[in-house]
Amino acid sequence: MSMPAFLRDRAEAAAPVAQMIPTDEVFSAIGVSMSFSAGEEIYAQDDESDMVYQVQRGAVRASRLLGDGRRQIAGFYYAGDLFGLEAGPTHRASAEALCDSKILVTKRSSLKHYGEAGERLERLIWRATGQELGRAQDHMMLLARKSAYERVAGFLADVAKRQGSAWNELAMSRQDIADHLGLTIETVSRMVTQLQADGLVALEGCRRFRVAAPVRLADLVAA
Repeated sequence: MSMPAFLRDRAEAAAPVAQMIPTDEVFSAIGVSMSFSAGEEIYAQDDESDMVYQVQRGAVRASRLLGDGRRQIAGFYYAGDLFGLEAGPTHRASAEALCDSKILVTKRSSLKHYGEAGERLERLIWRATGQELGRAQDHMMLLARKSAYERVAGFLADVAKRQGSAWNELAMSRQDIADHLGLTIETVSRMVTQLQADGLVALEGCRRFRVAAPVRLADLVAA
């Protein structure tokens, strides 16, 4: 059975239930859960963009290949985040699982089959699109005006805010962070070490950190 047909059948079966659940759980009722291994592609750059995705568990990297062969990291997505949101008919970036991940997926054009629940999910998609635009604008400002130290501080602050945990996991590599921030991997490593020495963050190994001084970090990022 093709994916669109499968999703139509899913819509008919799930629509009555989806009307009765809270808005923030609508995607769980409507979407199909798919598993991706670390490094596995979820969709490719220039693929058709009618599908909408939500991270159920794990983390996702969005990246695009530039004309000169360089890689640009467009963003990272964590549990609860919607992604694959495009204004045009194709994806401007590819998406890969950073670790073993579960992803909810639904076909955006099929949401009309879900009645009021589909309308609620459309509103969530528009809200997520606005948040994505805001993050993109913040990222452009960061690249244009911030020092390397401030870029890495801002990145860690954003991860901590979005993951909302005492200890936060960096599923991406230092090279991914460097590509995202327009820095070298050596500079990223030095700045992380400096942030730890300054008492702003605490590290546990290479992939776990917590914000040790929330007010000071927020002041640095806002400067």
